[in-house]
Amino acid sequence: MDLRSEQLADGVEKITLVGRMDSIGGHDINLRLAALVGSRKLLAVVDLSEVSFLASIGIRTLVINARAQSMRGGVMALANPQPVVAEVLKMAGIDTIIPVYPDVDSAWCALMASTESR
Repeated sequence: MDLRSEQLADGVEKITLVGRMDSIGGHDINLRLAALVGSRKLLAVVDLSEVSFLASIGIRTLVINARAQSMRGGVMALANPQPVVAEVLKMAGIDTIIPVYPDVDSAWCALMASTESR
């Protein structure tokens, strides 16, 4: 599993996850994602377009990091999941905990709107 990070406009951090978020991939990414997302307040979009599989350990990683971000006053959103990953997020109810958007631009707009309402 791979993780890439880049800054978007207005300080939004785009985090692209690549690979399978199964027991091996989830373990590989857990500490790196926590170091990036859980250690500071930010607006983060996690791009799931290159995640081909999402298991419970991957869900746990996403939820823990979204909660850590919320506790710091930041916001994390998920974007562009492949259909099979989107279905897992929906079936597990994660889309009610972490907002899921069809693409990175929609997620970015929502994050910008959330900062304006604060």
